[in-house]
Amino acid sequence: MDLKTIVSQMTLEEKAGMCSGRDFWRLKTVERLGVPEVMMSDGPHGLRKQEEDVDHLGEEDSNVAVCFPAACATACSFDRALLRRLGETLGDECQAEGVSVLLGPAVNIKRSPLCGRNFEYFSEDPCLTGELAAAYIQGVQSRHVGTSIKHFAANNQETRRMSVSAEIDERTLREIYLAGFETAVKKAQPWTVMCSYNRINGVYSSENKKLLTDILRGEWGFDGYVVSDWAATDDRVEGLRAGLDLEMPAGTGDTDREIVEAVRSGRLEERVLDGAVERILRRVFEYWENRRGGEKQHEAHHAVSREIAERCAVLLKNEGGVLPLRRGAKAALIGLFAKEPRYQGGGSSHIHPYRVAGAAEWMPELPYAQGYTLDDSLDEARIAEAVALAQGCEVAVVFAGLPEPYESEGRDRAHMRLPENQNELIRRVAQAQPNTVVVLHNGSPVEMPWAGQVKGILELYLGGEAVGEAAARLLYGDANPSGKLAETLPLRLEDNPSYLNFPGDDRKVEYREGVFVGYRYYDTKKMAVQFPFGHGLSYTTFEYSGLRLSAAEIPEDGTLTVTLQVKNTGAVAGEEAVQLYVAPPACGVPRPEKELRGFEKVALAPGEEKTVSFTLGRRAFAYYSERMQDWAVAPGAYTVEIGASSRDIRLAQRVLVRAEPLPAGPVTQNTVLNDRPDLEKMAPVLEPFFRNLWETLHLPEGRQAGERRWISSIPLRAMRSFYSLRSEDLEKLVADLNAAVRKEGE
Repeated sequence: MDLKTIVSQMTLEEKAGMCSGRDFWRLKTVERLGVPEVMMSDGPHGLRKQEEDVDHLGEEDSNVAVCFPAACATACSFDRALLRRLGETLGDECQAEGVSVLLGPAVNIKRSPLCGRNFEYFSEDPCLTGELAAAYIQGVQSRHVGTSIKHFAANNQETRRMSVSAEIDERTLREIYLAGFETAVKKAQPWTVMCSYNRINGVYSSENKKLLTDILRGEWGFDGYVVSDWAATDDRVEGLRAGLDLEMPAGTGDTDREIVEAVRSGRLEERVLDGAVERILRRVFEYWENRRGGEKQHEAHHAVSREIAERCAVLLKNEGGVLPLRRGAKAALIGLFAKEPRYQGGGSSHIHPYRVAGAAEWMPELPYAQGYTLDDSLDEARIAEAVALAQGCEVAVVFAGLPEPYESEGRDRAHMRLPENQNELIRRVAQAQPNTVVVLHNGSPVEMPWAGQVKGILELYLGGEAVGEAAARLLYGDANPSGKLAETLPLRLEDNPSYLNFPGDDRKVEYREGVFVGYRYYDTKKMAVQFPFGHGLSYTTFEYSGLRLSAAEIPEDGTLTVTLQVKNTGAVAGEEAVQLYVAPPACGVPRPEKELRGFEKVALAPGEEKTVSFTLGRRAFAYYSERMQDWAVAPGAYTVEIGASSRDIRLAQRVLVRAEPLPAGPVTQNTVLNDRPDLEKMAPVLEPFFRNLWETLHLPEGRQAGERRWISSIPLRAMRSFYSLRSEDLEKLVADLNAAVRKEGE
C-alpha cells in the first residue's frame, strides 16, 4: 500500500478529518481513495464494544464478552507467557468483533493506593510493569489487532485528572513514570500510544512535544500514532505540532477546521499533518488487510479467564497449613462475595460478562451465610448467623472486599479501609472460629486490622468473571496459588510515601517522594509493612541455591549473566516467581536500597530442579542523571540479590562495575570539595595550597587534619572570611583546580 500516494491525493480537509474520530469509537473513511472505516474499543481486561455512539465510562451496555482478570491481578502472575496468552485471546475476540485497536494496556505506576483506577494498572514497579505490558501487547498484536498503551504519562490519580499538573523532576519521571512505557514501546511497538489528560510540569500531555516527539519517537523509536484520551485535547493545532496525531472522539468539526486554517495561514506546516495522517493510515490498512473475523469463543475464553485467575492469586498467609481445605472437611462459606463476587472495576473498562458465578455455586456442599450487605450498614442478625455457622465448623472462609463504588475510574478512594461491617464480621468470626480464612476481592490494597487473628488470607484481586470457580479450585487445592504481590501492602494509608502529597491542590500535585515509590521507599526506610512487594506463598516449598555470576567484574557497558537453581522441595507441583534485585553502592546520589531488575516464573513438579537465568545490561545498574541528561552508572560494588520477595532475599553476590565517574563540571568559588567525585585529581594543587595555608596560620600539625576536613565541607569562597584568603588568591586556586581536573581527564 503506497500511503504517501494516498495522502498526496487527499484534500486538506480530508487530511484534517483523518486526525479526529467519526464518532465515539470509529475513525473517518475516505471512500474515493479506498480508506476503510475501522473501530476502536475499550479494554484492557476484556472487549467493551459498544455498537452505538454512547458513553465512555461504562454506564451504557456493551456487547457480551469474556471478562478477564484485571491488571491488578495479572501483574501478580510475574509471568510474561501468561500475559502474552491473555493478549492473544483478547486479539482473537477483537477479530471476531471487528475491532482494530484495543485501548490498553494501562501501565501507569501505582503511586498511591488511593488512585481509583489502580485496578487497571499493573504495579508500583516499572520493571515488572514494562515487561508484562510488552508481553500483553505482543499477544494482542500477533492477531493483527493494535493496542493503545496508556495513559502517557503520569496519570496516577483520578482527582482533577483532566486539569491537574503532575510536578515531577526529570530523574523521577525517567526512572519511575516513563520506564514502563519505554520497555513496552521498545520491545513490543504498540500500534498506538494514548496520551493522558493531565499536565506534566505545566504542559498538557496532548501538547507535550518533549514526551510525544523527543522521547517517544526520537529516543524510543516509536513508529505508531499517538491518540488522545477521550476529550483530552486543549489546543488542537499545538497538539498536532507536538506529536498528537488522532483526536478522539468526534467533535463538532471545529478542530478539523482549526487544522485547515493553521495550514493555510502558515502556522502549521502541511508536512506535519501529512506525517500524522500517514501514521494513522498505516495502522488502518494493517488491520484491514489482515482482518479475518471469526466465531466468538466465549466458552473457551471463559476457561482461559479461570486459569489466569488461578495463576494470579496470591496466598498472603497460611498459618498451620489451614489451606488447602480437605474435601469432606466441615467448612463454611461466609460473606456476600461468596455468592456475588466483585470481579471487575468500574468505568470505561466495565465488561458485559459472558457468565459469572460465585464460589458458593462451585462449593454447593458447604453451608453459607451472607454476613453483610453492600450498603455498609452493620446487620447484627446476619453477623450472628455467620458466627453461629462458623462455631459449628472446622474452618470458616470469609469472602470480603471492596464494593464497586469504593474504586472506579473518575474518582479516587477516600481511605484504604474495607467497609466497617466487613471488618466487624471478620473479627467476630475469627473470635468464634480459630481456623478462619479471608478471601479478598479488591482492586487495590486494603488495611487488614484483623490480619493477626486469622489463619489464612487469599488475595484474588479482581479476578474476572470466572473468579468464583477459580476460588473454589484454589481453596480445595485443585490449583496451587503462585501469584506474588505486584505492590506493597502497607499497614495503613499514612505509611505511603505520597500520603502528604496526594492528590494535591486544584492546580498541581507534587511528586515530592521522588524515586522512592512503593517498596523503594518502604525497604529503604526499613518500615514495617503488612505484606512486602513480591510476597506470595504456595502449597509447596522452594529452595534456591547455586547463585553464579558470569564475572566478578564488568565494564559499565558490559553484560552480566546470573544463574541459580530452584527446586520444588514440597509434595505438590507449583510455580515460583524468582525475583532479581540490584543493590547499588553509595555514590553521592540518593538511591533505593534495591530495585527489581529481572524476574522469571518457573514451573516445577515435586522434587524437580531447574536452572533460572538472567542477563543484566547497563541499565540494570544505572540511574538517570539530570545533570548529564542521560543514564549514568556509578562505579563500585553492586549486589545482585535473588529473592522470593523484596524482603525475602535468599541469595546474594557482589559484582564490581567499572565506570568513569561523572564529569563534575567546572570548579567555582561556590564548590564544596567534599562534593567533588574527582577530588583525588585535585591533589597536585591542594597539597601545596594546604601546606602554605598551615604555615601562614602557624597551625600545629595535630590540628591540620581537622581543619582540612572543615575547609573541605564549606564553599571555597568562605575561606575569604574564615582564613582571610585574598580574592585574587581564591581566583588563582579555582583556576589551578580546573586546570588540574582538565589535565587528568585528557
